[in-house]
Amino acid sequence: MFPAGASVGVAVSGGADSVCLLHALFELAPRWNLRLKVIHVEHGIRGLASQADAGFVAQTATGLGLPFLCRAANVPAIDDNLEQAARRIRHNFYRELIATGQVDRVATGHTRNDQAETVLYRILRGSNTSGLSGIRAVTSEGIVRPLLSIWRSEVEDWLRNRHITWREDETNADPAYVRNRIRHQLLPFLREEYNPNIDETLARMATLAADDEAYWDALVPPRPFHMLKRTEISNVPPALARRIIRKTIENVKGDLRQIDFFHVEAVLELARSSEGSGRVQIPDVDILRSFDWIRFRPLSADPDPRPDISIPISPPCTVAWPPASTITFKIGPCDRLEAGLNWPEIEKLPGLELRTWKPGDSYQPAGRSGELKIKQLFQEARVPLWERRHWPVLVAGDKILWSRQFGPAAGFAVTEDIPRRLTICEENVPDP
Repeated sequence: MFPAGASVGVAVSGGADSVCLLHALFELAPRWNLRLKVIHVEHGIRGLASQADAGFVAQTATGLGLPFLCRAANVPAIDDNLEQAARRIRHNFYRELIATGQVDRVATGHTRNDQAETVLYRILRGSNTSGLSGIRAVTSEGIVRPLLSIWRSEVEDWLRNRHITWREDETNADPAYVRNRIRHQLLPFLREEYNPNIDETLARMATLAADDEAYWDALVPPRPFHMLKRTEISNVPPALARRIIRKTIENVKGDLRQIDFFHVEAVLELARSSEGSGRVQIPDVDILRSFDWIRFRPLSADPDPRPDISIPISPPCTVAWPPASTITFKIGPCDRLEAGLNWPEIEKLPGLELRTWKPGDSYQPAGRSGELKIKQLFQEARVPLWERRHWPVLVAGDKILWSRQFGPAAGFAVTEDIPRRLTICEENVPDP
């Protein structure tokens, strides 16, 4: 949790758990060479009581000779669930402290009771196994929970034995909050009527689920892609498919908030469908299937208008072609007949132009009988919808001479007795 010499921000609300964490780390800091700072968020929820909590934490930090960092917020003014808004304010503060180098880690006072309550809350909300893993002891962001294996009763005993005081937040008993109803109503009922060790059972479930998730995380690493081959999720066991889908959504969205079982299943059904096309929209993500590919994009992304690109061509030359390629036109001998076009015939034509294909475009590719619409060629080649928008064709007037992938038009393909050939080569531009 703590590299030697780390700067640690200890999140202290004033309650028993966080006060215990602060004093325990203060005792351990010399042994581990930790540099502690006390951090506190004054949410503005309880008026004078909230300000008194901040004063108590500041006084505790001063008494221990530790720096004190406080963030004041007006959570009630935020148009959101009060608990969620307060949690978001806290976590943004923690991330900011870590990102700016003010601390290396942020330690919070979550206990095993919090773990049990979190798992039960997520069961009630229908979470998947990732959610049932509960609170993580160590996160990739640098937030750590040293007391996660300690029960709240142990925390309070530890404080009393040392005559250390803490503050009670009266909102912790307010049944208006779901967490409080779970803590003070549901869990006591379950202990009495069903399982006296329900807290331990739930906490143990979190451990098992976390171990499972650690295994799957290693097996399905983060996916830096916005596209999936349909068979990647339709031809594998559902447990693996669901995790691949979630990783891809997370890559596009940045998190998995508001993503539930039904969203993931909708994407899985899209991949399994015998239909070659379909669309699913889930919170913040647009998912489009076209033939064998499934594309994930932010819902906020700009729409995909069909571009109208037209570039005069005077071979030999190289032109940039969106979204990220270059197309080079060369004149000269060519070893492979299929790679060339009949330059002497093309040279006679006025106004060579490279443009994007248009609906209704048709031509007769060399080796095919009769004229075919390019749209039909797309269907035959199973070209995804999003790749068609920038599809290049070489034209002279209204005559199509060549198209990407489908090749030269009949009458312009080279034969062995044609020494001067126009070759067209497209290359992707590497990322900077």
